[in-house]
Amino acid sequence: MKILITGGLGFQGSHLTKHFLDKGHDVTVLNTYSEHSENHLDALAAKPRVVWGSVTDKELVRKTVRDHDVIFHLAANINVDESIKLPYSFVDVNVYGTMNVLEAVREFGGRLIYASTCEVYGVNPGMDLLNEDAPLKPHSPYAATKAAADRLCYAYFKTYNLDVAVVRPFNIFGEGQKDGQFGALIPIMVRRALHGENLQVFGSGSQTRDYMYIQDLISAYDMVMETQNSAGQVYNFGTGVETSVRDIAEYIAKKMGVTVEYTNSRPGEVSRFCADLTKAKGLGFTAKFTIWEGIDNYIAWKKVQKNKA
Repeated sequence: MKILITGGLGFQGSHLTKHFLDKGHDVTVLNTYSEHSENHLDALAAKPRVVWGSVTDKELVRKTVRDHDVIFHLAANINVDESIKLPYSFVDVNVYGTMNVLEAVREFGGRLIYASTCEVYGVNPGMDLLNEDAPLKPHSPYAATKAAADRLCYAYFKTYNLDVAVVRPFNIFGEGQKDGQFGALIPIMVRRALHGENLQVFGSGSQTRDYMYIQDLISAYDMVMETQNSAGQVYNFGTGVETSVRDIAEYIAKKMGVTVEYTNSRPGEVSRFCADLTKAKGLGFTAKFTIWEGIDNYIAWKKVQKNKA
């Protein structure tokens, strides 16, 4: 099968690229060039066809989407804090970039699987678990642009009968995730701990998330691709278990011999996310890794990377 992955050399995308190459598929990647993406490419034993460029380039997207059976649209600006500083950039990439992909798929055909996010839900009081019908109440420019793109995908299904499914992963972590400026919580904490630095938590640390290890998400994407009646559907993927930031910090700190410091809360942050996985389980999905197993795997990988440096 001919598969295109936009953002296929990012964190999630590089794992997905490896997965489909290992399964023998013909994989093309559309990705903006950076040292980070080049490192992900170098780490792949089998190489995809790589098109360097942005989803904001309408003609490049059009040429790249053509002749592919399945398009996974993962390319996005993703950091909440960065979106507060650079909202226009997030609109350009996440909304207009998605529009370019949708228009290309409308022209040339193929199935589209869009990577949304749990951040689109915002705060929904009274809902212990968020199902796919929960109202979208995004709290940050990042979340708002993902919600807009998410609903654009559904609109193209309804208006043009486009074969598009939307995946809303909850908080994903794992090997290859950014750990520097605008990086993710667990990688940042592990990097700091490896350098003997104390861990910093915004607010009280009572905020909770449904953290899912990257390998479980890759299995989820594969299940959606193998589901032939997924057009117009939205799927949550997570573990169904919420863990506090404080517990994660204390676990990493204890394991790596540092302490935890608490600082001011961040603007735009949501207090809790946890997935209702009823639809995902209907596809046969169950997360195989606990958050603690995933963190242990990540720490072991990061130590190897540090020793290579």
